[in-house]
Amino acid sequence: MKYKLLIMVSGGVFALTACNRNQDATTNADLNVAIDNSMEANVAAEAGPTMSQDFVNAAAASDKFEIESSKLAAAAGASAAVKRFADNMISAHTDSTAKLKSTVAGMNPPLTPDDSLNADQQTALDGLKGKTGAAFDTAYAAAQVDAHQKTLDALKAYSAGGDNVALKSFADGLIPTVTAHFNMAKGLK
Repeated sequence: MKYKLLIMVSGGVFALTACNRNQDATTNADLNVAIDNSMEANVAAEAGPTMSQDFVNAAAASDKFEIESSKLAAAAGASAAVKRFADNMISAHTDSTAKLKSTVAGMNPPLTPDDSLNADQQTALDGLKGKTGAAFDTAYAAAQVDAHQKTLDALKAYSAGGDNVALKSFADGLIPTVTAHFNMAKGLK
């Protein structure tokens, strides 16, 4: 019985292969390129926004999350390293917000950053509010790693596929800083 099934399946494979022999080889190559391009576009779209206003809003919200969560760390954190990191984040993200506002100030059409936190950011911030001491430090470090990874992904995506040259330059300029912050946050654990 198994032998007959194997013969039937093999025969089907050979029949399908024979039907496709006449297919143009360039069609397969074109299909592979189209699939690769589609996959790259999907990865970029998942990583972050490529439209100017969406990117500006995401950057503003990222800065706000960093500043607000780091203000909590100054009050609720136990570790000196966490408090130093939080002070650094408040300063760096205040500067980033100023640079973002400066970058979009003269654009036509004008862009106005909306720093409303997304659902994940708000949940993370709310989760930090009830913690103190070592429990806060652990949760804050995890939130910082996650937030910086998402910001880094968004910056890279916009840098690669964004629709505004000045904002692409802004994103490019922040990638090394956010990478450093990401690595420092991983060191907090």
